[in-house]
Amino acid sequence: MDDTLPMDNKTAALALGGILREHKGGDVVVMDLRPLRIWTNFFIIATVSSHTHLQGLERYVREFAHERGLDIHRSSRKPSHNDEWNLIDLGNIVIHLMTAHSRAFYELERLWSAAEILPF
Repeated sequence: MDDTLPMDNKTAALALGGILREHKGGDVVVMDLRPLRIWTNFFIIATVSSHTHLQGLERYVREFAHERGLDIHRSSRKPSHNDEWNLIDLGNIVIHLMTAHSRAFYELERLWSAAEILPF
């Protein structure tokens, strides 16, 4: 990956983090993975409180992506009520909407602890 990634991807990641926080996503973090040179540049992680909350946050992410011409490469299209983790892949930005149980179990922040947490 190129460290000279256009600022608009970083700006989009920070804006998405703000949208998730605004709509009551819990403990929202935006992680800059660019220095790690992996398949994506930013992770956004947010805790959801229910299936309905997950669906609402996913809808806001989709609206944001559509308005800005961002392609959604992968997402759980028909989430079930038992889903504890929904991944939305925008290419350079990957969003993880997780229940508190799932987030504590997978510990993505610890797994990717070399990434910088961006303030927003």
